[in-house]
Amino acid sequence: MKVLFLCTGNSCRSQMAEGWTRHLKKDIEPFSAGTRPHGMDPRALQVMAEEGVDMSSHSSKHVDDLDAESLDFVVTVCASAHESCPVFNGNATVVHVGFDDPPALARAAGSDEDALEHYRRVRDQIRDFVLTLPESLTARKSG
Repeated sequence: MKVLFLCTGNSCRSQMAEGWTRHLKKDIEPFSAGTRPHGMDPRALQVMAEEGVDMSSHSSKHVDDLDAESLDFVVTVCASAHESCPVFNGNATVVHVGFDDPPALARAAGSDEDALEHYRRVRDQIRDFVLTLPESLTARKSG
């Protein structure tokens, strides 16, 4: 099964989802991309490394750079990406599973540690979602 996690910037949430999926689900081939990629978020790398997930080789990619025809599922992880999700040729089923935006929440944080707490919370929510794969996706496709 091939799954694309799509976000706007492909810097945090979609990267975390790809990282968790590579780490936890050997039967799923994950990808991540953005509608307007703008580089990797260092705090996302940091909080994933805390859990033993190395994303240092990840890079921020545009959705148009992927072979969309081979995808089984596209999971939009932010509202903006869901609203501007391109049409995919092939059989990909688009599913929206939104998560809070850690960089946006971190801007109002009083300290770096407070900012990291937003990243950790979302990281853990994404992990919990990834643990439900592939069943949660196939249920949405048939339901």
